[in-house]
Amino acid sequence: MISAFRAAEPPFDTASDRDAPAVSLLADTLREAAERGASDIHVEPSEHEWRIRLRVDGALHVLRRPPPHLRDAFVTRIKVLARMDIAERRVPQDGRLRLALGGGRIGDYRVNSLPTLFGEKLVLRRLDALPPDLSLDALGLDEAQGRIVESAIRAPHGLVLVTGPTGSGKTLSLYCFLQMLNAEARNICSVEDPAEIQLAGISQVSVREKAGLSFAVALRAFMRQDPDVIMVGEIRDAETADVAVKAAQTGHLVLSTLHTNDAPAAIARLIDIGVAPYNLASALRLVTAQRLVRKLCGVCRAPSALSLDDGFRPFEPRGCPACHGIGYRGRIGVHQLMPVSDAMRELIVGRTATHAIARLAQSEGMPALRDAAFARVREGVTSVAEAVEATEIA
Repeated sequence: MISAFRAAEPPFDTASDRDAPAVSLLADTLREAAERGASDIHVEPSEHEWRIRLRVDGALHVLRRPPPHLRDAFVTRIKVLARMDIAERRVPQDGRLRLALGGGRIGDYRVNSLPTLFGEKLVLRRLDALPPDLSLDALGLDEAQGRIVESAIRAPHGLVLVTGPTGSGKTLSLYCFLQMLNAEARNICSVEDPAEIQLAGISQVSVREKAGLSFAVALRAFMRQDPDVIMVGEIRDAETADVAVKAAQTGHLVLSTLHTNDAPAAIARLIDIGVAPYNLASALRLVTAQRLVRKLCGVCRAPSALSLDDGFRPFEPRGCPACHGIGYRGRIGVHQLMPVSDAMRELIVGRTATHAIARLAQSEGMPALRDAAFARVREGVTSVAEAVEATEIA
């Protein structure tokens, strides 16, 4: 079972506050953000006005532009609830806010302030925004892809990597894998930066660099905790990579993430930061690269006036009340799975160029990310514009 960490204190609200315009504005904003499934709330000042935007399905949309005189009270209200220093406006601050949203719902948010030319900009990140369905199907994996993932994560040892840019759903995929493996017979440990979502039955650690608790330090400690499965939020440096690979070689299943454009590039990335090719070849089981694309609203999507080269007419967004005029509702993953075969291990040991590894992977059935995205277009799930944007190479 997954739930956000909960503060011990009750929600910060009092009867005397409820009539204040800023308090009502905050309550309305949080409620609407929850109803729309927003992952982030942006409170943004400018010279003569301010606005509130919501990030829904990866894109920002203006929710409202409140009266200028409410801005300071609104920002102060949030900072008070998040236990931030309301007198300090010159440096960034971090806080945590927990508030009742009505209907028995509790909102849990990480708050960050940033001093700008025209006042403090706040971003509230929802910490309870994980979907209740964490199945492989919900991630967007088809039946064949699901079998490949199951085979890799059910193995007694080895390294499984999820790669992609920031915001591509990598952590969500790792949580899905962990939930599939979570059982009384297994000891599962994870280290994240930070660990914001509580996973029942899993020993979670948050990185605290200032205290000397890095990914690598936590990993070394895990090795003395008799683990079966280890999750590393991100492989950032040579030390973390080395410990993770050696853990995978010595009888542990290790799950982690990288930032690369596609699956074959993950191999070059690990070798570049210092992992010995022989060790990587023996440890690596699967690399999956992924992106998120917005799903077309099923109520208002319409056939495009243009067609693809083969005559296929894709759907495109229109916008209606059901999707708040956006044309999209929800997101789904686009995946590129690269199982590591014996032939690929030989290429890794030989420090073969990435393009040669990619050719081998494609000959073994790995699709290009753009092809995987356009498969979603042909299914009527997303638009051509979304598929192209999601798979642009940085």
